[in-house]
Amino acid sequence: MKLLLVNPNTTVSMTDKMRDAACAVASPGTDIVALTARYGPESIEGYYDEVFSIPAMLDAVKAHPDASGVVVGCFDDTGVDAARCVTSVPVIGICQAAMQVASIVSGSFTVVTTLSRSVPALEHLARRYGYSDLCRRVRASEIPVLALEDPDSGARDQLRSEVRRALDEDGCESIVLGCAGMVGMARSLSEELGVPVVEGVTAAVKIVEGLAVLGIATSKRGGYASPRAKAYTGAFSRYRPGYRTTPAER
Repeated sequence: MKLLLVNPNTTVSMTDKMRDAACAVASPGTDIVALTARYGPESIEGYYDEVFSIPAMLDAVKAHPDASGVVVGCFDDTGVDAARCVTSVPVIGICQAAMQVASIVSGSFTVVTTLSRSVPALEHLARRYGYSDLCRRVRASEIPVLALEDPDSGARDQLRSEVRRALDEDGCESIVLGCAGMVGMARSLSEELGVPVVEGVTAAVKIVEGLAVLGIATSKRGGYASPRAKAYTGAFSRYRPGYRTTPAER
């Protein structure tokens, strides 16, 4: 089985961390293909960055039609709906995966993310996925995403402190780590704090693996139907439905 793990930002070190975590939990025989966006923002922090990260992510998905499933490695679930329109295999974002897992192992959770500008988008996703009653709060630790890539930034200690505040103040039963850059921290935090701490990359890998084994595909009826043929102009002309991306454009 080939699973595609796409980092919609251009920071390769983040992709490498996600790949390592994904490979550590993947079943024997599952090949994790981790890709970094070829162009776009170096990190995704809010609505504006998100828009400009989607085209490169779609390029990556369309370049691997033989994949059995796709994980979108951004906690904003960037472009997941669009990706589901261009492939029939299961596609999941790490926010939906993490919230789903947290809802199974606990009666409530708090999301601890990076910057305040990301909070409204994650609150919206919690409502959309049906977890408003379970999500006690979305907290910002005020850590820039790329600080998580710097071991000398103090970001991990800052995150740990925010997680402790969430447990003390929110009455939550579990923690969801709200950024792909936090991959690799869940297990140690869970052991230290004595509660489930969930990060979305590994959760998404196991969910997509399961869907692929079950043979469950993305519905092509309604919103995730393949795009209708029409003209796209200017810089977006190569994204028109039916256009075959060349190797140089991937």
